[in-house]
Amino acid sequence: MTKCSNPDRSYYAPHGGLPAQTELMTGRAVFTEAYAVIPKGVMSDIVTSYLPSWDDTRLWIIARPMSGFAETFSHYIMEVAPGGGSHAPEPDASAQAVLFAVEGEFTVFVDGASHTLAPGGYAYLPAGCNWTTVNNGAAHARFHWIRKAYEAVDGIAKPDPLFLNETDIAPTVMPDTNGTWATTRFVDPTDLRHDMHVTIVTFEPGGLIPFEETHVMEHGLYVLEGKAVYKLNRDWVEVEAGDYMWLRAFCPQACYAGGPGRFRYLLYKDVNRHANLRGYGR
Repeated sequence: MTKCSNPDRSYYAPHGGLPAQTELMTGRAVFTEAYAVIPKGVMSDIVTSYLPSWDDTRLWIIARPMSGFAETFSHYIMEVAPGGGSHAPEPDASAQAVLFAVEGEFTVFVDGASHTLAPGGYAYLPAGCNWTTVNNGAAHARFHWIRKAYEAVDGIAKPDPLFLNETDIAPTVMPDTNGTWATTRFVDPTDLRHDMHVTIVTFEPGGLIPFEETHVMEHGLYVLEGKAVYKLNRDWVEVEAGDYMWLRAFCPQACYAGGPGRFRYLLYKDVNRHANLRGYGR
């Protein structure tokens, strides 16, 4: 496993492999009624998956809808070899997507236009968008692919495709934190066309979430850089770059960035819609 860098930024990417037979099997993986932690060491070769219509590609599926747990989204880490990609990546016309590049480069085509994503690159692809992708580079491309069924609202148009890079966006500093806690937002939070947000949260050493957040939004948190201790429901859990946390709605959460460097993670949450009274997919 390695890290990829942009100026002043680091992006962890899994490379697979398998622990030696001499290693202890007990680790930090945990699955509870309120949260799951998937440590970086779990993302080995033997837990990868393959998808129809994708060439020279494997992936780690680190979140998927589960009744009674997180229900709104799936989260993949894609690994596309040189020359690989897909001419039909998304089989579900209701699914919107966010792609976030962490290693290598790959090109996304939308309506005949091409967009190359390098580390820190972000793409929003609305539901029904006709997109394809290919890795034309000499190295493997690794990127996050977050999918959610779009919840359309009468009188509100679907969002447009977006292609951005983290380096071009000024983080929004949280009030009363002296700059120790900031969020990089790719989408205006007041834009009601969007029913999910994928952001990057950054804590400087010693920064913290100073209360136990308890809210309706589900979360997926992939640690891009650094380490911290995270409060998940009743437990304090140590996490580091390459770890993933999966939180159901109303799971209490807090954070203390106690490492020597910055702590940063890619965050998913569902937003801007009524509570679904009939269950997702109905």
